[in-house]
Amino acid sequence: MLGNWSFGDYFKQEAIQYSWELLTKVYQLDPERLYVTYFEGCKDGGLEPDLEAKALWRSVGVPEDHILPGNMKDNFWEMGDQGPCGPCSEIHFDRIGDRNASHLVNQDDPNVIEIWNNVFIQYNRETDRSLKPLPNKHVDTGMGYERLVSILQNKSSNYDTDVFTPLFQVIKEITGAREYQGRFGTEDSDGIDTAYRVVADHVRTLTFAISDGVTPNNEGRGYVIRRVLRRGARFARKYFKVEIGNFFSKIVPTIVHQLGDMFPELRTKQHDVMEILDEEEVSFSKTLDRGERQFENYAQQAAAKGAHKLHGADVWRLYDTFGFPVDLTRIMAEERGLQIDDTEFEEARSRAKEASKGQKKTAADAVKLDVHDLGTLERMSDVSKTDDAAKFAKGNINAQIKAIYHAKSFHSSTESVPHGEQLGIILDRTNFYAEQGGQENDTGRIVIDGQSELEVGDVQLYGGYVLHTGFLKYGSFAVGDSVLCEYDELRRWPIRNNHTGTHILNFALKEVLGEGVEQRGSLVAAEKLRFDFSHKSAVTEKELEKIEELSTEYIRQNCAVYSQEVPLATARQISGVRAVFGETYPDPVRVVSVGVELDEILKNANDPRWEKVSIEFCGGTHVQKTGDIKDLIILEESGIAKGIRRIIAVTGEDAHHVQRVANDFEQRLNHLQSMALGPAKEQEAKQIQVDLNQLLISAVQKTKFRERFTSINKQILDAQKAQQKLESKKAVETITAFFQAPENQDKSWLVTGLPISANAKAVSESLNHVKSKLKDKTVYVLAADGDQGRVAHGCYVSKSMDDQGASASEWANIVAGVIGGKAGGKGSTSIGNGVHPDKVDEAINLASDYLQKFKL
Repeated sequence: MLGNWSFGDYFKQEAIQYSWELLTKVYQLDPERLYVTYFEGCKDGGLEPDLEAKALWRSVGVPEDHILPGNMKDNFWEMGDQGPCGPCSEIHFDRIGDRNASHLVNQDDPNVIEIWNNVFIQYNRETDRSLKPLPNKHVDTGMGYERLVSILQNKSSNYDTDVFTPLFQVIKEITGAREYQGRFGTEDSDGIDTAYRVVADHVRTLTFAISDGVTPNNEGRGYVIRRVLRRGARFARKYFKVEIGNFFSKIVPTIVHQLGDMFPELRTKQHDVMEILDEEEVSFSKTLDRGERQFENYAQQAAAKGAHKLHGADVWRLYDTFGFPVDLTRIMAEERGLQIDDTEFEEARSRAKEASKGQKKTAADAVKLDVHDLGTLERMSDVSKTDDAAKFAKGNINAQIKAIYHAKSFHSSTESVPHGEQLGIILDRTNFYAEQGGQENDTGRIVIDGQSELEVGDVQLYGGYVLHTGFLKYGSFAVGDSVLCEYDELRRWPIRNNHTGTHILNFALKEVLGEGVEQRGSLVAAEKLRFDFSHKSAVTEKELEKIEELSTEYIRQNCAVYSQEVPLATARQISGVRAVFGETYPDPVRVVSVGVELDEILKNANDPRWEKVSIEFCGGTHVQKTGDIKDLIILEESGIAKGIRRIIAVTGEDAHHVQRVANDFEQRLNHLQSMALGPAKEQEAKQIQVDLNQLLISAVQKTKFRERFTSINKQILDAQKAQQKLESKKAVETITAFFQAPENQDKSWLVTGLPISANAKAVSESLNHVKSKLKDKTVYVLAADGDQGRVAHGCYVSKSMDDQGASASEWANIVAGVIGGKAGGKGSTSIGNGVHPDKVDEAINLASDYLQKFKL
């Protein structure tokens, strides 16, 4: 979409003129092929026809029979139930020409298409549905980019233009499919042309959205992106017969080549976009085959019953278990001549949501094994300790249920487990990572497709037995069942990043702070890493900056990460190897090296070169190469005990997110610095100070921002002081000059407005001057600031006036009654603040009238 906006700068006349001139003069479209619409009005809504727009179209040369009325649906835009809205004026183009096509406008004719819409935002829809005119009128224009290109290139379809042909060409090269032939509907019997269009549209959407910072997930806009990708992935697999895993990312470079000059963020984010697309494809590929098989089962069951729809609960299961968005299932159902019962789907979704709420409440009471349970397991001859070697690999595995645990006892099946209660399952083998070594456990599911599913929320290791704990979502399990183990790869991905990032951070700490640094604890979670270490003093800003630089340098080298089990005695001899102080390690111990193969290291374990390599004892999961980590950003450094420091950091997409936040905040500081001195800048500085304290960004960057803000704020404070001093001087001079004037030397009172802003301190200082230097005078002064809606005012009552019954507080309250706000004080002085600067003249008259009842 090509858009342009005006916020109070120009309105209908200019918008219509610009539109017509661009299309007919610049793009040289035939005016005879153009048709325009205007809002015809709505009697029920109390809206008159937009005859102004009609007249303006006529004035630029549009023939009368090409100017057409339109209804509320086509020619009145509203953003929602309430908010800004207004009439629209559309421009339509007739691809054929040499005819009058006015009767085809807005009739879904493929050859008479809308290419432009001017929205004239002139009303606000109130909560009671009434319309109120806006104080300023705005224009929101939108022109169809692809449609315009198809007209300029004389193509009958958007997809025949050079917007899409380069994408179709690269899709053909990747897939080996036949050439795109522009077929639609029933003519596209093999679905290939439709797949070309779907994939090209989807990959463009994904590239732009992810470049703009939208990360695929299960909420809001992130879920929209995930749905788009999965729908496109299914089309690619079904019609192009390609394996899903790195398909979309191969098309991204072509999009960047096409549009990167106009949208430079596409170039800077290209690698990240490709990596995220691959992650998402790999994740979906794990369930796509199984989901399609299960869909076929549901479809066959429906056919066997003579039904023409899928049950909503089955549709929900396809979404919940296999990650199939509902709109994808709907497409698959339509291909089979089936419908979806949306009511049943919503009921199933609601039941699952309510069950999830209850499960979360009871999740704190996690199922745990005690020493007696372990003793029972040891006596069960058919239950061996869990083989968890697959946790270091990727992908799903099949396993067999060996034990089911619930309510402090073992069971042969889940039939006796009440709905909504947690249970634990022990398998013969697992790919789930049990919490250990500071790394959080995996989550995921254990399933028998179409029959039963356990949502795994916790995984713990008990004496060699891995217990998978969670809630039964449907169906049942029994000892001996063969199940599929599926950990959440999209959650483990950032955990891997953070774990390898922890090793690199540990290495950088040793390099910067010295050999005295020893690990004292750690946490490796999906959203952050936490590292505790021994050090006598706080890490300085320069040291933190150097630690980040070294970590980034290590990551940028894109080193391979190696792991191998090594005899403990041999492993301890490796130069520079890192281990947790006081930890007991198994023999053999798993060693993780970043950048150098362990076989090479073990050839000469004592080689001092290994001091410059990250080598640690570790049983956790790691990335394949350091480039996967992207960046490491230290958010916080603090002390947690005497001689123990803590660093909290983020990697991967989270690191990029905090960098974007920092960049946005830096733009705010730039704007603050460029603002003219005044109340607006002062207010923005106060808000920035609050936001800076809460900012979650690089600790190094945050310190720099604090220093910069302090410098900017000092300029503001210095300017405020200078302004304060100047205005106080002006206030005193105004009063002194009045009484020094020859014509006023006999006057004992003054009521006046001051030529300053609503400066309460200046008002107060001027009254103190009267009190000390002109104590026989009675004075009331007001200072107004129309832009800020404030009034500072106050009075001093001389002793002689006080003797006659005048009261400073009474006098000030009379003024406050007019300009709003409150006033108060003691004795001869009263000070106040008002909110109606437009009533200052009225207040001056009332303040003067008050003195008339006293003998002056």
